[in-house]
Amino acid sequence: MAEDGIADYSLAKRKAASLLGLPAGARAPENAEVEAELRVHQRLFQEREQCERLAVLRRKAADFMEIVRQFNPWLSGAVLDGTAGRDAEIDIQLFTDGAKDVEIFLLNRHIDYRHSAPRSERAEAVLTVFDGGTAINLVVYSRQDERVVFRTRDGRRRPRARLVAVRRLLAESGETGKDD
Repeated sequence: MAEDGIADYSLAKRKAASLLGLPAGARAPENAEVEAELRVHQRLFQEREQCERLAVLRRKAADFMEIVRQFNPWLSGAVLDGTAGRDAEIDIQLFTDGAKDVEIFLLNRHIDYRHSAPRSERAEAVLTVFDGGTAINLVVYSRQDERVVFRTRDGRRRPRARLVAVRRLLAESGETGKDD
């Protein structure tokens, strides 16, 4: 995950098992264990690169969250939790009356996007926009789902943060979140 930029835990575990020559049914570590080891690896071998990567990705996330602020954006995923690897994507949750509202908004602002498959049953749509080489996934949910606590596949609470919290993270790392 740290070296190849794989974001999917299942895929990373399968690839690791294959590289180690383990049989297909071998017990794999829980996602929380993998995440803990990923953090250790990044801290030991990629600390400076990781800090720089997170600052850039969080700045891009904050900028885009500002653009889509009317849709109640929340940052989630690896960019928020600090484990974003190389080629990481930014995940922003949007809460609105319908995905069409977001699509019309993007079209009116001449922001190109593509549809991606939702990763959860609750998501209405995933609209992916690109900022340079960085994918920004706008995961669109019903307005009522904003109060729902989302969980990871292994049952842990999925952290998420509003724009003010993302800006606070940037300030703590010495970034402003805005181009000065």
